[in-house]
Amino acid sequence: MNAISPKQTLELTVTERIEEPGNIIRLRLASPDGAPLPPFTAGAHLDIHLQDGGLDLWRQYSLCSDPATNTAYEIGVLKDPKSRGGSEAVHRLATPGARFRIEGPRNHFPLEESATRTVLFGGGIGITPMLAMAQRLHSIGRDFTLHYCTRSAGITAFRSMIAASAWADRVVFHHDDEDEAQRLQLPRDLPEPDAGTHLYVCGPQGFMDWVISSAEAMGHAPSHVHREYFSADVDTTGESFEVEARQSGVTVTVGPEDTIAKALARAGVKIEVKCEEGVCGTCVTDVLEGTPDHRDQFLTDGEKEEGLMICACCSRACTSRLVLDI
Repeated sequence: MNAISPKQTLELTVTERIEEPGNIIRLRLASPDGAPLPPFTAGAHLDIHLQDGGLDLWRQYSLCSDPATNTAYEIGVLKDPKSRGGSEAVHRLATPGARFRIEGPRNHFPLEESATRTVLFGGGIGITPMLAMAQRLHSIGRDFTLHYCTRSAGITAFRSMIAASAWADRVVFHHDDEDEAQRLQLPRDLPEPDAGTHLYVCGPQGFMDWVISSAEAMGHAPSHVHREYFSADVDTTGESFEVEARQSGVTVTVGPEDTIAKALARAGVKIEVKCEEGVCGTCVTDVLEGTPDHRDQFLTDGEKEEGLMICACCSRACTSRLVLDI
């Protein structure tokens, strides 16, 4: 599992709100007193606490600004009609002068800077971590290409930002409503597998699954195909099973419609949960006994095979009992 930065809490102010095409806002966040911000690496994200009346959510948003800049962070947020309230709340609450409690930056999606060639695939709002990566790769003089896929040129966010950059010639745009030749064609646009080549993909789940499966079928090593899911369609239901929290001395039954995290919380054992979809890694817990039924998109295939960790927000058990080190 990728290293996670130590947790740090900040209170940041929205200093600028930029309305991008496609129902996306770009937010610039800075310290209220103008103090320098903690450094971050390309691929990092912020955990943002959203509170308003009965709303109390944590949501994760990738940083799209230049990692070399420490005066402000920038994120992009799509107002998603399918969201569970987070993106709508950001669009409503994030006006200039608004303050947010932030944890991070943390990075589960780090850039392999020693790669001789890097190819980035961003679908829709999944472009945001790719923008930070492109800026970093350009600054260190690495060979890279960024494929940016959207439904239409008219709703392509960050286009002016890219056009003004020194690396605009490294970006290839692909739009669903234009001719076939300019659309993303993986047999053409995926590079040949090579020990020095690394691929990065972020976007809607179907887009990501297509790119990842095509890359691996072509022969790219899974360890060289890096991915970050913003959200995932996850089925958390299944047969009942028992969970023992060994350190806490508590045992609970997780019902067919329940989750490990919720069942333990009712018994007084709190596992911190943020995304509730198995994509952010906040709830990862060590497994002492039993076999997890992994439903998440966070752990690597190798980590899932080892069975030593579980995302308690969504995953279940293949065995009748799990023992967790909590």
